[in-house]
Amino acid sequence: MEIGKIVLGNRLEEISRLVSFLEEIGQELDFSVETSFNIHLALEEAITNVIMYAYPKDEEHELELTVYSSENELIFEIMDEGEEFDPTLHPEADTTLSLEDRPVGGLGIFLIRRIMQRVEYRREDGKNILTLVKILDKKTE
Repeated sequence: MEIGKIVLGNRLEEISRLVSFLEEIGQELDFSVETSFNIHLALEEAITNVIMYAYPKDEEHELELTVYSSENELIFEIMDEGEEFDPTLHPEADTTLSLEDRPVGGLGIFLIRRIMQRVEYRREDGKNILTLVKILDKKTE
């Protein structure tokens, strides 16, 4: 069942609108502070990546976030028409390396994978569709 949708421009200023949108959903579904924090972190990271890397600089575009719920999970679907990028193919970040030895990038995808139980990607009709699934544990909600 769809519980919300927001269309954002590909500007970093739009992150504040994303945060407000996620806060409304968290209040409506009575999330714990920890669950709310984790969802915000994962979604802010995923959407920031789209804003920063999916489109050529100085071009205005939109992306869409739709949130669905089922009995015990939330499904976040991010859709954009930007450059094709499948984060599920990105290698796992090696967090055992020191900061000096660690390559730049990849920690956002690492965090998303740790927070969400499923991360799926598909390219359809010239659009990137990233699906993030968070299973809700009723004991902690």
